[in-house]
Amino acid sequence: MSWGQKAKPKAPTGLSAEAREFWQALIDEYEIEDAAGLKLLLRACEALDRMRRAQKLIKKDGECIPDKKGSIKSHPAVSIEKEAHRQMLEALKMMNLDIEPLRDKPGRPGGK
Repeated sequence: MSWGQKAKPKAPTGLSAEAREFWQALIDEYEIEDAAGLKLLLRACEALDRMRRAQKLIKKDGECIPDKKGSIKSHPAVSIEKEAHRQMLEALKMMNLDIEPLRDKPGRPGGK
């Protein structure tokens, strides 16, 4: 860090390794420093972690599980996963990130 530069915000404790990597990637790419942006990024990271925990339960138990009477019902983690995914996308949308890739020259990006 050179003279006059501010340190980049570090990922809050309590986030998974995946969420911390996601935090750092967005901080690096979009230089998020404002309080509102950091709060929204934290919300997105927490939602990512919640979604991943729900996905692990679904993978372990299946999307459908028997209830007390033996009838098949949707696993409660399915709705948790769906809501966490929605919350993550909503937080990212509210951050108003420019998703256009940076290019060092004019024109379309090169193909494969």
